[in-house]
Amino acid sequence: MEPPPLQTARPTFNDALVSVVVPAFNEQDNLESLHARLAATLRACAPRHEIIFVDDGSRDRTLEVIRKLAAADPKVKYLSFSRNFGHEPATTAGMDHARGDAVVLIDADLQDPPEIIAQMVERWKAGAQVVYAQRRTRAGETVLKKATSAIFYRALDSISEVRIPRDTGDFRLMDRAVVEAVRRCRENPRFVRGLVAWAGFRQEPLLYDRDARFAGETKYNFRKLLRLSFEAVTSFSLLPLRWAMQLGAAVVGVAFLLLLTNVVLHIARGETLGRGFDYLACALIFLAGLQLLMLGVMAEYLGMIHRNTLARPLYLVAEQRGFDTPAP
Repeated sequence: MEPPPLQTARPTFNDALVSVVVPAFNEQDNLESLHARLAATLRACAPRHEIIFVDDGSRDRTLEVIRKLAAADPKVKYLSFSRNFGHEPATTAGMDHARGDAVVLIDADLQDPPEIIAQMVERWKAGAQVVYAQRRTRAGETVLKKATSAIFYRALDSISEVRIPRDTGDFRLMDRAVVEAVRRCRENPRFVRGLVAWAGFRQEPLLYDRDARFAGETKYNFRKLLRLSFEAVTSFSLLPLRWAMQLGAAVVGVAFLLLLTNVVLHIARGETLGRGFDYLACALIFLAGLQLLMLGVMAEYLGMIHRNTLARPLYLVAEQRGFDTPAP
């Protein structure tokens, strides 16, 4: 679902509109505190602003809380999906409907301090077109979570065809030109922070200390993080396909050398590297596993092509409020 093209003209900074997009899935206990801190920060640094909550098919009272916030604050707008479509489509929906000259993405768990937005706005006014928050420390996370995140970001940075900054999430401010560039990318699955990096423009980091989650539990368990990792890698790198081909070539080379060695030993001394069914079985199992591995890599890319060929919408909105009123 994509609204009509938005106005891209950039007004004077004193008259600029700042949109804040907040994807939320089962975050009922965090939203009131988040809204209070967002509103206080934005009143000081961006008097013209809008806060867009995107309810990603929550099963708790998230939508009910958002409705109350929207009824009490005219600057609050919201979208509610027909079901859970995922964090990346929810972020995309907020960007599609944001009307700001600058758009800020922030999660609803309050791990990313809303007060940082004031510094992002100042960097934007100074000329930066993307200000991405880069984590200096990560409170409230286990050693395993920190280690796996560090491995993921460094591995992705090393194999990606575009430079994706390390230790960053979706928390960032984007100029309208960047938002429009990212909105033109409708692939599914999607990796928004990778798309922002791919878009280019003038990007600057902003170091900060990440807080512990305010309430509730993280929605990104190990399975979801692993899925996101696969999607990020396959969206921004062809190296897995090249590695599969190179590994296949290496196995063929090793097999040829073993065959040649066996022939030479047989001719010279009447010996072989081994005999019996065990060697043959091990070789067949190894080759079968290698073939399945390479097929799996190719299937991942083929599945992405298939999903995008279907051309289904990234999300479906069941309820919305505030988007038919003039910009604040």
